[in-house]
Amino acid sequence: MKEIFLDEDFDIDETTSKINNVMSKWSIRLLDINGPNWVVYNHDMEVKYLFQFQVDFQDIEVRIKLEDLKLNVIHHIESLRDETTYRDNLTNPVFIK
Repeated sequence: MKEIFLDEDFDIDETTSKINNVMSKWSIRLLDINGPNWVVYNHDMEVKYLFQFQVDFQDIEVRIKLEDLKLNVIHHIESLRDETTYRDNLTNPVFIK
């Protein structure tokens, strides 16, 4: 498993490209977005990548950036027209207090 850590200064376009490149691989099946942890699974449901956003979910600007990133990535996943999918739980109340 490859871990990628990002802080609140992440660049939306650069991070979108990184995640989209991972999601375009033939062996990838699922992106599980769960608050700050974006976990990428292969077809055997083994974790291949973890994008961990070490950010303050209280910061509205950071949440907006994460929402923009999420929409970019979801759009890409849907354009793949294969079995690749995602699960979205970005705004889990556990992370927003």
